[in-house]
Amino acid sequence: MNLNGESGTIEKVNTLTFDIFGTVLDLSGSLVPPLEKLLQQCNAPESLTGADVWNHWRLRQRLEQYQDNLIMLGHSGYLEVKKRALLYTLRLLKIEFTYEKVDEFMKAYHELIPFQDAVAGLKRLGTKYRLVILSNGEEWYLKQLVKNNIGIDFNEILCAEMVGQFKPHPSVYRFAANRLELEHAQIMMVASHSFDILGARHSGFRGAYVNRYGLPYEESEFRPDITVNDFDQLCEKLGV
Repeated sequence: MNLNGESGTIEKVNTLTFDIFGTVLDLSGSLVPPLEKLLQQCNAPESLTGADVWNHWRLRQRLEQYQDNLIMLGHSGYLEVKKRALLYTLRLLKIEFTYEKVDEFMKAYHELIPFQDAVAGLKRLGTKYRLVILSNGEEWYLKQLVKNNIGIDFNEILCAEMVGQFKPHPSVYRFAANRLELEHAQIMMVASHSFDILGARHSGFRGAYVNRYGLPYEESEFRPDITVNDFDQLCEKLGV
């Protein structure tokens, strides 16, 4: 079947690389309830909700990763970056906290819940494509999540930690292609974050933007080949 995406042919693709956090795993659905508990423990104003904190926090997370890349700190760790971003956010919002309470909250990252459409979609996609994780998380942590939370047999688990940079640094995508012994055009990055698709497309990968959150794409020439709302639509687009 001749597959033509929005920005070109994708018929050479035989491998799908997946972002995990926010694409396969539901971060806000998993973390906002324990955030509410943390706010209560910190005697935060009742007008401040877990969703409010999450909106500030998730933006700071991205900035923390970019800063590590820009000033060449290397990959300081996915969970460490999330914690640093949370501490900054709590200070920004004038919420008094203790490090013990924050450490207790961070345990919620081991209880992340997958999107059901992602689990079902991965099973369908695995009948046609090689499935590979390509994540900013640490390898040990990703293996734990795959075993305990996702329950899908990926062909390989690759991560930014192996390179020493956070996505969307080009070295992460080049490393994946070399490790998989594939041409870049044989790989399609699947992510719900436009920055990840931008980085992958810039590096020669094809890209599927699973726009779960109804967000605009980057103002860039490096466009996704496919844009869908969920994994059900992705499977349909890829003829699985």
